[in-house]
Parts: sequence; structure tokens; C-alpha cells
Amino acid sequence: MIWSYRIGKVFGSEVRVHVTFFLLLLWIGLSAYAAEGLQAATLNLLFVLALFVCVVLHEFGHALMARRFGIKTPDITLLPIGGLARLERMPEDPKQEILVALAGPFVNVVIWVILALLVGAEVGLLNIESLDQAGSDFLAQLAAVNLLLVVFNMIPAFPMDGGRVFRAVLTIWLGRERATGLAAGTGQVVAVLFALLGLLSGNLILMLVAFFIFAAATAENADVQIRSLAEDIQARDAMITSYESLSPDEGLRAMSFGLLRTTQHEFPVLDSAGRCVGFVTRDAIFRAAQAEVTITAGAAMTKNTPTVDLLAPLSTVLDALADGSSPAVSVADGDEVFLGYITRENIGELMVLRRAQIV
Repeated sequence: MIWSYRIGKVFGSEVRVHVTFFLLLLWIGLSAYAAEGLQAATLNLLFVLALFVCVVLHEFGHALMARRFGIKTPDITLLPIGGLARLERMPEDPKQEILVALAGPFVNVVIWVILALLVGAEVGLLNIESLDQAGSDFLAQLAAVNLLLVVFNMIPAFPMDGGRVFRAVLTIWLGRERATGLAAGTGQVVAVLFALLGLLSGNLILMLVAFFIFAAATAENADVQIRSLAEDIQARDAMITSYESLSPDEGLRAMSFGLLRTTQHEFPVLDSAGRCVGFVTRDAIFRAAQAEVTITAGAAMTKNTPTVDLLAPLSTVLDALADGSSPAVSVADGDEVFLGYITRENIGELMVLRRAQIV
């Protein structure tokens, strides 16, 4: 995710913090300082940091459970609205998806139990009411907020945890595509309700959560539909075979002329053996031209681009493009000689034609 910074790596997953999280801390600290002074600002910041440690542990609950089913979690990003564990893919087995979805809230339940034992008293959601009261118990409040996180995350608003459980249960009877459509629609309705509630109450965080739910539900529903259409499609069926390429030592002039001669948005960079070593994007060429720098294709290209063979299923290509780090996936033969490439745009075009039953 852009504008996020790596702070460490745990259990094979990078832990990242988005820059907007620091803006949240700044806003909370300044607001508390203006209202009640330095001590209140310090306590508020410590509470928020402790809460987001619980959020990160929640996301590791998902990640570790997913790892049991052979699914990696490249990174976990801390955002002002919570945490985001980026799994390579969601399990298609409904039972596995339920376990992965429930693992996060289960971590918060465990934290709540531990904190309740430390406090030595019954801690429930009613403790939330005294959150802003001076002298309120730090650990009791933290326990109560963890319980609130469990309740909130289990709302059946896809793709929140409760929504994923809802989708998995529907999948058993309806199949994954129909179940996702119904769960996504329910999530979008809940998102609109959240947005209205946030607007009426002036709660910016709730409005941001609503936007995230709506956008994520729409995107995942589209992804499931594409994967359903792509079940019997191979890389050779989707790849671009008419293109202009660059060599690593070609300069800005050659890249610019290629941009003018073609409608390509990305140019494969091939070494002397015909292997793809990266892609130069149109944006990279524009940036170099505006900066008026001397640069070669090898220096301007996006490196470490994924490669698949001709017979790879299109789902493999979709997985490779999912994190957005590469503009395209190269297709090569057994000797790694470049044959063509696949972009998100031409997959979208293929799906339109597929729906129309033209190809």
C-alpha cells in the first residue's frame, strides 16, 4: 500500500504503518492537549497506541489461521480506521473461510479475558460510557474496547469478519459467486447506513469505515465474478502478443518514441537472451521527461515482475496482479524466453467479451 512504512516483520508478514495513522495520533494529541492539558494528551495517545496493538494482534489472528491453510500474508498495514491484513487469497473452502474470519475476533476475546482478569472485575460494553471520564481505569477501558471490536467486526457487512462468515455460510447453499454477490450487496447497504449515521453524528471515522466497506465489497465481488468467468482460461488466451519492447540500455528518446508510435501503457524490457527483466510504464516515461533527466529503460523499469508459462490458469495471473506492485505479468516459454504479457486492462476486455460469449 502506498504511503505506508515498514516497521518490522513478524511471522513472515511485514508490519506497516500508513502515514495517515500518524495524522490521527497528531489530531488526538492536540485535541486532548487543548481540552485538558499535557497529561490528558499523553494518556489519550497511550490508549490509542495500546488499542492499535490489539488491532495488529487481531490481524495476526487472521494471518496465522490463513497460514494453516497454506495462505501467506505479505503484510499487515495499520490505518486510522483499523488494520488490514493482505492475504494472498481468501480460502475458497467455506469452513476455512469461517475459521480465518473468526480468528481475528477470537484474539480480541482472549485479550478481553486477560485484561478482565488483570482488572479483577467484570468488564463489559458499559465501560465504554466512561471512556472520556477523568480517572477511568485504563485497563478496564481497553478491555471494553476489545469487546466492542468483537461486536463491531461481527456485523454481517462484507468484507468485514461477520460479512465473511455470512458469505461462507451462503456459499454452502448458493455457490461462491452468488453468495459473494448477496453478501456484497448486504455490505453495501450497511455501509450506506454507517455513512448516514456518521454524517448525522459528525463521526468522520465512521464515514471512512463506510467508504472502505462499500469500496472493498464492490471490488471483491467483481474479483469473484472475474474468477468465475476465468475458470477455463489460460494465460495464452489472454496475453498481448503485438507489442514494442525495449532493451535495458535504451534511453529516454527511444522510450518516448515508443510511446508516440503505439498505444501501449507499458513496455516490456528484454535482455539479450529475450527474457523479460521488467516493464517501463507510461507514467515512468512522463516523470523522466518532466524531470529532464538522462535515464535508461533498465533504470526506469519496474523490476521483479511475475512470470507465468503459457498454460498457467488465468487465476494465477490474477493472483500475481492482485497486490498492484507490477503493471503486467510476463508470459514465457520453458527457457524463460518472453512470449507476451498480460495487464489488468486486457483481462477486463477479455471478461467483457467473455460475458458476451464472443470468445
